[in-house]
Amino acid sequence: MRRLVLALGPVMLAGLAYPALAQDGDPATAQGDVAVTIYNNGQSLVQDARQLSVTRGRNRIEFPDVSARIRPETVTLSGAGLSIVEQNFDFDLLTPDKLMDKAVGQSVTLVRTNPATGAEKSERAKVLAANGGIVLQIGDRIEVLRDDGLPVRTVFDRLPPNLRARPTLSVTVDAAEAGAVPARLSYLTPNLGWTADYVALFDAAKGAMDLQGWVTLTNTTGTTFTNARTLLVAGDPNGGVGGFTRLAGTMDSAGTESNDRERLGDYYLYPLPARTTIANAQQKQVSFLDVKGAPAKSTYEFTNRWLGTSNDPVSAASVLRFSTSRQGGLGDQLPAGTIRVYMRDARGDPQFIGENRIDHTPVGSAMSLRTGDAFDVKVLPTIVSRTRKGDSRWVTKMKYTLSNARPGPITVQLAQDGLWGDVRIVDESLKSERVSAEPRRGARLAAVDLGRGAVGAAAGACADRAADRRFGGGAGCRGHRLSCAESR
Repeated sequence: MRRLVLALGPVMLAGLAYPALAQDGDPATAQGDVAVTIYNNGQSLVQDARQLSVTRGRNRIEFPDVSARIRPETVTLSGAGLSIVEQNFDFDLLTPDKLMDKAVGQSVTLVRTNPATGAEKSERAKVLAANGGIVLQIGDRIEVLRDDGLPVRTVFDRLPPNLRARPTLSVTVDAAEAGAVPARLSYLTPNLGWTADYVALFDAAKGAMDLQGWVTLTNTTGTTFTNARTLLVAGDPNGGVGGFTRLAGTMDSAGTESNDRERLGDYYLYPLPARTTIANAQQKQVSFLDVKGAPAKSTYEFTNRWLGTSNDPVSAASVLRFSTSRQGGLGDQLPAGTIRVYMRDARGDPQFIGENRIDHTPVGSAMSLRTGDAFDVKVLPTIVSRTRKGDSRWVTKMKYTLSNARPGPITVQLAQDGLWGDVRIVDESLKSERVSAEPRRGARLAAVDLGRGAVGAAAGACADRAADRRFGGGAGCRGHRLSCAESR
């Protein structure tokens, strides 16, 4: 059953003033000069400068239009001669349902309208309950108000003291002197954050890409921040949220270059060039990066797990490689975000070919962005043999078959995962290199060149001690072989 105040008519409030509308049609705000610092982790610092009129001694000051998700424990109020005695955050917002809930045990006025004559009849009623419906006592009778289409409205005598039309922070201060005091209210709030989104247009023939970066602001705080100076902080202060992302873009090598972008400790700052209004329940995008013709190339990768074998060929990953270096690269750091890659088709129209996330990337980094699975490039990993050599030693032989159905030659970066502990390569037909020495993720990598329509076979062996340990090896076409040793 729907409640009377929602279904049967408007609610009349006595003694409640609503703010007037501004000339541009936006609701008036009690905010002053607002500055917002927004972090990647969805947390923001709001600084609101307002003029306060105080009397000497104790004053109770209300600050409407603060974030509905304010963290009250982070509030600070600074002003000459002001000291905070107490503060309260009233977040129980005014709605018809809340108004009726607060009226339980109190009397209201019901106004009924005769549909035939339009005549109104008023009578007093005591609200007994508002749980799934409105139960009233009218004189000696008990009545349940139903949503039956009859015109009935409820008039309340007063507004409950802790029910607010807007999120309001009330602060009791001790003022040294009477008069107007410039003050600054500062607090942290969640639900106001930003992410970086990138659009890359890759030209394979030119070996170049155009990259445009967008800041995406998202505000779900329940409050609009009007005409705010906005500063974005790239980095992850404590309190950020981490997680695993499938097919994350790889930073092959972290950059060591720097540029003249403003820093704050270990973070980079991106101030928006002009003030902006960040409306509640809104996403806003602002451009912050535009690079044309940065060098880039398309390659292919395949990483085989330890003792990985397959009955059917498996697609290699399609990878876009580029650099953020100032020499021959993008020339700027990249805040964490999603890169969406496009290529032009035969008609010259850009088409989406894949996307991936990247972590915060310094200037000078070498990047590999996996955009999806290659249709025409396949790898078939096979265990040829696994032989016990005594109680604690094994020799494992692997074979890889690679095929290329693309119209031109390609290069596949083929990696064998799991070379760790005392596993050693005893034979390989194509020279590989170790790309990870981390104890449980050791791997070796080899570059395999495949011509148009080519099929290449690769084989090798390793020896190890533990049956559950992984070996690493290289691979290649034209009879590649690999041998390694393990023991257990």
